[in-house]
Amino acid sequence: MKYLLPVVLSLVCSATVVAASTSDFVVCKSTYALCTTAKCAPVAGKKDLVSCHCDVKTGYSASQQPCQGLKKIGGEISVYSRYYPVRSYAVCTNKRPWAWCLDKPCLVDRQNPSKATCTCSLVKNLGDYVIVTDKKSASTCTTGIISSATVEQITQITDFLKTTQELPPDPIKVLK
Repeated sequence: MKYLLPVVLSLVCSATVVAASTSDFVVCKSTYALCTTAKCAPVAGKKDLVSCHCDVKTGYSASQQPCQGLKKIGGEISVYSRYYPVRSYAVCTNKRPWAWCLDKPCLVDRQNPSKATCTCSLVKNLGDYVIVTDKKSASTCTTGIISSATVEQITQITDFLKTTQELPPDPIKVLK
């Protein structure tokens, strides 16, 4: 796994967070990493990257890239992170950094194939962002590095999903 880290890091380093239109998304059925509630930690020596602990799922998901499913790289299994509709989130307005994981490369855990470690971009100052949760507390927007998206980004992908039959979103509860 330590030999694949440079490959994964090179795939992530060139990626940026950009606004998308609803036509920029695709829905497909495959195995993917779901990072919507992932906790993340800094990557040593890489100030703009974090390592996030995500769940591996199979089914419909959305992304800005075509589905790739599981791939073998050397002795490791790789997968990309994708989006699955959320039911509730808290809006955060502070300048706390957060992780952007959509379409990022991940390595499946050999001991627990229901988990993956994804290398995500560390971002901040992009406007109000969301923390996927079912209840908001005083620490929701201030504790740790969490995989997230801006309010605009989650609205865009949700609007896109409303046009699909495969992955219609549930109504989203915005927690105050």
